[in-house]
Amino acid sequence: MKIPYEWLNDYVDVNIDAKELADKLTLSGSNVEEVLISGDTIQNVVTGLITKIEKHPDADKLSICQVNIGKEDIQIVTAATNMKEQDIVPVALHGSTLFDGTKIKKGKLRGVVSMGMFCSEEELGIAGDEPVHGLLIMPKDTPVGEDIKKVLGLSKAVIDFEITSNRPDCLCMVGMARETAATLNLKYKMPNMKFTAKNSADINNEIKVNINDALCKRYMARGVKNVKIAPSPAWMQERLNEAGVRPINNIVDITNFVMLELGQPMHAYDRREITSGIINVERAAKDEKFTTLDEVERTLDDSVLCIKDDKRTIGLAGIMGGLNSEIEEDTTEVVFESANFEGVNIRVNSKKLGLRSEASQRFEKEIDPNLCALAIDRACALVEELGCGEVMQGTIDIYNDVKEVKTLEVSAKYINDFLGTDITPEMMKDYLDRLDLSTTVDGDKLIITVPTFRIDINIKQDIAEEIARIYGYANIPATIIKTNTQRQPRSRKLLLDEKIVDVMTACGLNQSISYSFVSPKVFDLVNLPKDSSFRNVVKIKNPLGEDYSVMRTTTVPSMMECLARNYSRSNEYASLFEIGKIYIPNEDETKLPLEKEILTIGMYGDGVDYLDIKGIMDDLIDEMGLKRFTYKRQSENPMYHPGKTAEVYSGKTKIAVLGEVHPDVSENYGVGTECYIAQVDLEALYENVHEKKEYKTLPKFPAVTRDIALLVDDDILVQEIEDTIKKAGGNLVESTKLFDIYKGKQIPEGKKSIAYAIVYRDNMKTLTDKEINKVHDKILRALEFKLGAQLR
Repeated sequence: MKIPYEWLNDYVDVNIDAKELADKLTLSGSNVEEVLISGDTIQNVVTGLITKIEKHPDADKLSICQVNIGKEDIQIVTAATNMKEQDIVPVALHGSTLFDGTKIKKGKLRGVVSMGMFCSEEELGIAGDEPVHGLLIMPKDTPVGEDIKKVLGLSKAVIDFEITSNRPDCLCMVGMARETAATLNLKYKMPNMKFTAKNSADINNEIKVNINDALCKRYMARGVKNVKIAPSPAWMQERLNEAGVRPINNIVDITNFVMLELGQPMHAYDRREITSGIINVERAAKDEKFTTLDEVERTLDDSVLCIKDDKRTIGLAGIMGGLNSEIEEDTTEVVFESANFEGVNIRVNSKKLGLRSEASQRFEKEIDPNLCALAIDRACALVEELGCGEVMQGTIDIYNDVKEVKTLEVSAKYINDFLGTDITPEMMKDYLDRLDLSTTVDGDKLIITVPTFRIDINIKQDIAEEIARIYGYANIPATIIKTNTQRQPRSRKLLLDEKIVDVMTACGLNQSISYSFVSPKVFDLVNLPKDSSFRNVVKIKNPLGEDYSVMRTTTVPSMMECLARNYSRSNEYASLFEIGKIYIPNEDETKLPLEKEILTIGMYGDGVDYLDIKGIMDDLIDEMGLKRFTYKRQSENPMYHPGKTAEVYSGKTKIAVLGEVHPDVSENYGVGTECYIAQVDLEALYENVHEKKEYKTLPKFPAVTRDIALLVDDDILVQEIEDTIKKAGGNLVESTKLFDIYKGKQIPEGKKSIAYAIVYRDNMKTLTDKEINKVHDKILRALEFKLGAQLR
């Protein structure tokens, strides 16, 4: 928000310069970005009276001038021809600087000393669009020897503020005048709001307004007849230019001036273009075409709030008016609109349409609806002041949900305890009153009436902040924090996450991190069929590109990209793990997707096979304390090799899937070797974790080991054999160890030989051969009956 320093002085008599004011406002909480002073670069340029002009003896086009600069007379050699004796002109002295940064020094022109140079408008930075010829000739009554910046008013300052979203009341001159007055302990004044409705016609008899959408909080309208369109006066154009707004004509300039002055956007419609005499505030039709004042045709949708007459759209509510209702040179009657609209809708649609105006920037910050009345009164007062029309009788004002002032109560003791200060209640009242926060003191209690334009004040801490910034942050003493801090224990999930990382790194894996958003093309790379549930994804509304347009539903593509990147860089071996999320869409699109945290393990390399990744899984299960778990063959996942994939279950809960990546998938990613991936559902894993370690005493009695070699069908799983051995052997089987799998000439087709070492032990006594044989025979019979196994 650009605040011209001179314009600010119309509302508060600032007694310090612009730079000092900027410093003080910064200390009171207003964020100043920069102070712009128009003639700041011009130095050592004064007014001079030409007392004598002579021709240069050695140059026909040069003149030698004697110039009085007040304290002395100097000599200037110039090529200018439009000056004469007794003219007063700007003189750049030795060591001076012009508007464009040019340095001027004394020197000789064709052997004659020149102590500086005369200046034109262009060299002082005040030339307009028209070309400049000759020197700037000053009025006859101009004082001699004065600084040219003072004479021409070139030292005009503009303070550029960054206004935060919680302070829309500061997006105007009056708002910053209020802040200035509070900071400097001065009084500020409101602009003139008084006017006389000179035209006898009543707008209520000519215009009807219908608010057909709750996005419009308030709508006010007033009419002006016998309008005379002309350029606005110089003072108004100067104010607008300094604030960065281009003057257009008196009526349009009045609406812009009021917006900058009070912070309430306004709009003026040519009454002729409201053909039906009806104004409807409602949403646009889907795919409706509309041309705005900037002469750009835009396509609207049914989320855009519009101002319409009975037949067509004439403006985008809170954003910009329409070209079809703009003020023309022959306009004789206008309708002023002063309204308030819901901020979020304005923000979304101005961004969607690529049209962010001064008005939309204010509405999107939720400005005060009560400003509407002040703004429309001020606009009518300016119409009367500029003599550009007659205000009609009556006002249209539809304001259904009136915003009321609120009251807060807070004790002075709380404020002092909170700030670490010793401020009296009376001083606090003074600080708050200066901010228009009308305050009553009742003993130690402050009763504050909060005006509707202060949307940022809702709790007692807000009051403390207001007092602190006017009291002065630098005046608040540094104190030691008065509290006891206790370190909170880490959550169970965090502890388990850390344990996962420890297990993975202990197994020799490196942690990787990948994006949660992927390309839809990855589902083809991992062999997923067109009807796969994994293709039901959460789409990103504003993606960086197609490669990052959807949220992943499986982590296999992300891990394969990491393995492929390592393989393409000639890494002979890679073993990685990642803890990341997948996103499953919610059936209710208004709700957030289901997020599941997945541990993904990936590896490839010479000598790496299925048993390596299974061994890592076994270590993980052992360290996490899963007591009951089983491996089951899995052959329906198209991302994995159908004969080398397993699922891990704890009871009936699936914990993980692991195996060799399908050769086609590896080929799609350009990996020319076998890859192995495991995916672990961490939520399911954590639900089955036994965190307490159980220990048992060392056995007192010896163990007996018996080897067993079996001939079984090729499709019999090792897991099935081990489960059968443990179930038939009961408590006497301490452990089983697979030590050989053989397929060869001596083994029939479709069969395999599997050898186990079975360890028997009884914790209560030493086992006899007879007892062991009994159990061993029972195991053999169970294997034969259940699995068709034959003893070799």
